[in-house]
Amino acid sequence: MKIASNKLSDLYLYYKNELSLMYDEQELYSIFEVVCEKYLKFSKADTKQQFQSNLNQSDVILIYDTCKELKKGIPIQYILKEAFFYDANFYVNHSVLIPRPETEELVDLIIKQFQGRPSELSILDIGTGSGCIPITLKKHLPQSNVAGIDISEEALNVARQNAVNHKAEIAFHKADILLDNPLSMFNFQFSMIVSNPPYIIHTESKRMDPRVLEHEPHVALFVEDHDPIIFYKRIIDLCEQHLAKEGSLFFELNPLFALDVKNYANTSNLFNFTELIMDMSGKDRFLKAQKK
Repeated sequence: MKIASNKLSDLYLYYKNELSLMYDEQELYSIFEVVCEKYLKFSKADTKQQFQSNLNQSDVILIYDTCKELKKGIPIQYILKEAFFYDANFYVNHSVLIPRPETEELVDLIIKQFQGRPSELSILDIGTGSGCIPITLKKHLPQSNVAGIDISEEALNVARQNAVNHKAEIAFHKADILLDNPLSMFNFQFSMIVSNPPYIIHTESKRMDPRVLEHEPHVALFVEDHDPIIFYKRIIDLCEQHLAKEGSLFFELNPLFALDVKNYANTSNLFNFTELIMDMSGKDRFLKAQKK
């Protein structure tokens, strides 16, 4: 199908005809709004108000080419090289996961608990990916000293770029937490450790969106079926040496194994309390704990 004219409304009609089998109408219109914001600098209100306006040819080509990429199944965030998280846009590419709403909930949980406190925090984010967690925490908890680690140098490059873009001072390091002494670069204890590690078992992949499976980094998504909480257990074990007294631990969880993580934390005898917290969908998604 060809685009009938340079009108914004005809471009949207083109998107509907090309992509209606891949997205429902509400999601498709949301994507179109994001495209208009990126290339035309339109707000959502502008997009509606300018629906019958004619665009210049260069903008039409950009929006048309984006539709072609979407038709290949590439997520819009990777096409536009940015994803909105919490209250800001972050640079993303195929080396990092696209930030999820559940992770925004995790960050909001932390910010609401610690915002306004005069004491200085030292925060470690394990499996930092795009850096959206530590950067957002640094912006909203400016009294904190923040570090992030990841196994992927490519992901760390993205995180460092985001830190520069957001003028956030974060120390990023490459580390594999499953190896011996993965935090040896730090000669102090943290007052908070936070992590959203890989937590999807391979057997769950059959129910996942093909766009996620084909385009997002599997190293950041999947864990072996025989030990689905391996990263959580390792991080809990690391808390003995690297989390300060009365320090806080925060996890994003796979609801299927949330109770297993809580039980492991309890049996470690490291914590005054452990608490499972539901996400907006009513699933056990987060764990909060305080070290003795």
